[in-house]
Amino acid sequence: MKIENSTILITGGTSGIGLEFVKQLTKQGAAKIIVTGRDSLKLEQTKKQFPNIHTVQSNVSSYKEIERLYQEVTEKFPSLNIVINNAGIMRNLDLQDTSMDLENITREIDINLSGTIRMVHQFLPHLKIQKSAAIVNISSGLAFIPFPLSPIYSASKAGIHAYSQVLRLQLKSTNVKVFEVVPPSTETPLQNAFSNIDPESAGPIMKVDKMVGVAIQGILKDKSEILPGMAKALKLMGRFAPKFSVNFIDKTLEKAKKK
Repeated sequence: MKIENSTILITGGTSGIGLEFVKQLTKQGAAKIIVTGRDSLKLEQTKKQFPNIHTVQSNVSSYKEIERLYQEVTEKFPSLNIVINNAGIMRNLDLQDTSMDLENITREIDINLSGTIRMVHQFLPHLKIQKSAAIVNISSGLAFIPFPLSPIYSASKAGIHAYSQVLRLQLKSTNVKVFEVVPPSTETPLQNAFSNIDPESAGPIMKVDKMVGVAIQGILKDKSEILPGMAKALKLMGRFAPKFSVNFIDKTLEKAKKK
């Protein structure tokens, strides 16, 4: 997939993996980069850091905001040909916590999974009329082995993995390529959810610039499933020893809590 001279939309592009994509795609010669996010202040800060990008405040958990985003972006940037579905949240949740209401318990599903599906559904007709187009979905190594502290996040990323596989099959006769980037544990603000846990219990953490660099090289080489760092090992563990892997992580976390 060619990145140079492309017009790229990145959801959740004001921090972490999204912001690093902005930085590296700029160096790759993308013609236009549109960044979305929920926080207007963070969007302003990102714009100051990268003056040539375009920012739009939008929340992917709201289908009405996605509809408005589509109208604004396709009108201003008719050459849009790559959508990177990066927006996401990750929380440390106790499923026995009865104080959490029904709306709050599914926030990761609403943003990470439903947001991705809705973005694709809304922008797909536009992408299909481009000469060359791509959808890049950001899942996680936790799609293969769920993390005991993040049950809903893990479920949302497993959903993105399954959805990306089928989306790729259904679009195989079109000009739209579907990429899935599967980050391992990565040094981003999402890691703050586990600041009270011994870092060693979560395994090695990959630098975000290295992770995104591997992802971009994978896109350039048309690798449909991109597995940076430990993601390859997580996929193998999830395939051949899923029960053992989850139980091992759970026991490791229990030991870490007692330290």
